[in-house]
Amino acid sequence: MDVAIAFIIFIVAFVFLFKSADFFVDGAVGLAYLLSLPRVVIGIVIVGFCTTLPEFAVSVQSAFLGHPEIALGNAVGSVVADDAFALALGALLAPTILIDKRVLKKFGIFLVSVAFFSYFLAFDAEVSRVEGLILASLLVFYYFYLIKTERNSKVEEDGKGRRLSVKRILICFILGAAGVIVSSRLVIDSAIFIAAYFGVPEVVIGLTAIALGTSLPETFTVVVSARKGYGDIAVGNILGADVLNILWILGISALVNPIKVAPSTIAFSYPWMLLVVSTMLILMRFKYRLTKWKGGILFTLYVIYLYQLISTFYL
Repeated sequence: MDVAIAFIIFIVAFVFLFKSADFFVDGAVGLAYLLSLPRVVIGIVIVGFCTTLPEFAVSVQSAFLGHPEIALGNAVGSVVADDAFALALGALLAPTILIDKRVLKKFGIFLVSVAFFSYFLAFDAEVSRVEGLILASLLVFYYFYLIKTERNSKVEEDGKGRRLSVKRILICFILGAAGVIVSSRLVIDSAIFIAAYFGVPEVVIGLTAIALGTSLPETFTVVVSARKGYGDIAVGNILGADVLNILWILGISALVNPIKVAPSTIAFSYPWMLLVVSTMLILMRFKYRLTKWKGGILFTLYVIYLYQLISTFYL
């Protein structure tokens, strides 16, 4: 492939990604109305699941092919990227994101609990098939609990869901989700080709094009949701993606092939994940809104994380 074509694909894919995210968010809003569920629950369960498909594909395939470091690193690293890059960008580029106090209290406690529990299981530098099954099962049980308890909660009615027919809602959601996933992959592949063409080291490609690339669905969904005034979907997407990465993606990867990594990988990645998740939840808890200065704190954390990662493993 010629580098000029790669640039064209990169630009077109980015435009397509943004427009797909726009449809995806509209479909998610309509779906919340259709299912009589709060938008934040749709963000946590359905939107979070769709936007983490790239991470799921990378981690499960990596585990199957015998690359446990990539499988675990991608799952845990994606939590850091989602919270400190995707959500931070949404907070920086959009108006204030309001936080649902009740849902944050309920889901935030669960997120912190499973993050520490996952660290406990991986502390010996191994996640067995049994431990993977435990992680995946926790997600299934919690989702049933969340949907059951939230179904009778007040459903936000801004008219968006009522203006869309069932057919239109499903088309927007499905085509939007597919567009986000496909265009994200095109952006990743073209970025890798361009970087390699200009002689950028593979480690830099991995830390940017791959690590950030698999978080593009979350990033664009968060930014579009926040700018359209659906902060609940933006926050729900990130919270849902975090739990999916910790329980579902890591759990299924371990079921496919037990994950054994170097102790240094656990010692670096998990404390950073816990720090970023805790910081994000504390900032959300303060006045129950995400503002630009809070987004700046999260983004600064991500920059420090990248610097520490390079210093620890590559310098």
